[in-house]
Amino acid sequence: PGTPTRDSFSSVMSVRSASHAQSWYAGKPDELRRQLDSWLQDVKTSEDLQPSCGLIAPHAGYSYSGPTAAYAYRYMDPARIKRVFVLGPSHHYYLTGCALSKHGAYATPLGNLTIDTDVVKELHSSGLFEYMSEEVDEDEHSLEMQMPYIYKVMEQGSKSYKIVPILVGNLSPKKEDVYGSLLSRYLKDPSNFFVISSDFCHWGSRFRYTYYDPSFGEIYQSIEALDRQGMQEIESLSPENFQNYQSKFNNTICGRHPIAVLLNALRAASAASQASVQSLYKIQFVRYAQSSPCRSQADSSVSYASAVVKTAS
Repeated sequence: PGTPTRDSFSSVMSVRSASHAQSWYAGKPDELRRQLDSWLQDVKTSEDLQPSCGLIAPHAGYSYSGPTAAYAYRYMDPARIKRVFVLGPSHHYYLTGCALSKHGAYATPLGNLTIDTDVVKELHSSGLFEYMSEEVDEDEHSLEMQMPYIYKVMEQGSKSYKIVPILVGNLSPKKEDVYGSLLSRYLKDPSNFFVISSDFCHWGSRFRYTYYDPSFGEIYQSIEALDRQGMQEIESLSPENFQNYQSKFNNTICGRHPIAVLLNALRAASAASQASVQSLYKIQFVRYAQSSPCRSQADSSVSYASAVVKTAS
């Protein structure tokens, strides 16, 4: 149990349960809806970042990162979207490729999100994807934590839509390029939207990461400077810049591989259009927060950052 398989696809009627509801976020629909509404309403948007084709959002418990995630989801336009790809890192199962859900839908306390099983089968037929076992699928929180936000934003539109959850493993830079190229054909379709699930620095001895540059001041200020440098490399739209940053600092950005897949997909989509990536896309971070300010080596924190992926059309 717990091992993804390459060939089994269960009934399209099966539903992955909202396994982290009531612990990581509100399990009661009314309470959850009120929270999401409140966080989304607090965000003032900029016309400069429309139209958008994707976002980066955190996946911690909503009491920690829910308000930060709202800053990205506020730019998601349900009028444009028919399909949402959700890429999240694998926290518990070691994977060197990517894996797909065998289910037909993901449950949330607000309602179910239907999986596009045709696209799932299409991706699987490439030979580059496994299927998650039910245990791996339900243990993982990085995909599930995006689902209530997607449901909430998309219910404001009139279109029916489907999701494509993708669990991203510990990819080499070459594999990040391969998966990015494969997904770029979907990225070029304006009715598709990409959600990249990632927290930023996990700092403290419990995370085995205690990088500190005193020139920035206190520990939490050093963490923010480190995160913002990474955010700047992501905004450069260069997979190599981000890879070099990670090689130098080894920042504990848990969604670094999904982010790198996105960067490679943006570049591949631009190349297919014979245009520079900067002329077609823009990534802009719109919010940054930390779970708590670290001031001593005994402290720990997790950082959260939200970004919008703008497209020229």
